[in-house]
Amino acid sequence: MKRDLLLDAAEQLLAERGTSALTLAAVAAQAGVSKGGLLYHFGTKDALVKALVQRLIDEFDAAVEARRGAARGDYTRAYIDATFEIVTADAPARPRRRWAVVAAAATDAQLSDPLSAATRRWHRRPDHEELDPVTDRVVRLAVDGLWEAMEYDPELFDAAECEELRIRLHALLDEAGTRIGRTPAAAGTAVGRGTADRGQRPGHPRFGVDPGGSAPTSG
Repeated sequence: MKRDLLLDAAEQLLAERGTSALTLAAVAAQAGVSKGGLLYHFGTKDALVKALVQRLIDEFDAAVEARRGAARGDYTRAYIDATFEIVTADAPARPRRRWAVVAAAATDAQLSDPLSAATRRWHRRPDHEELDPVTDRVVRLAVDGLWEAMEYDPELFDAAECEELRIRLHALLDEAGTRIGRTPAAAGTAVGRGTADRGQRPGHPRFGVDPGGSAPTSG
């Protein structure tokens, strides 16, 4: 669809050259269409940025819903897996593009309103969906922090380290469920992940836990 082609071109411009490069003429040239063809879909630069923001929100919502179960805490589990799927994608530009869109939207309060509303919805879930509201929120915020860190340095963590982080975040939810007497969700099949023991603690020395899952003893 030509509309998506135009949005892809705008994202690429933002990611590679910054917000100052985002003009309708530059987007048309990047997409290989006439400016008139672009104006047919987006009459103004604001309309283009608004569409970029909405696509970002819709794509992330769809990624979460595709991985989401019905049990308490499953929204946060899906949030973890959807985010890690994005930041560890083969195309390293993907995580950078999200933040390029955010930067463009942040120049105007009205353009950033949909993203503000989506962020509130992502992080202020109804209590009946949460395994433990505080733990769920901490985990989602940690995931967002990883995404932002890898925006600045896409090679900050390799694939194995990212997987260890992903497993540990799931383990935090399991531990919270056990602590408050709610049975953690059984390990399942995450889209694009295969079966994984979500309760397994990673054995990387960075995490201070041995492969058997016991904390190191002092002395």
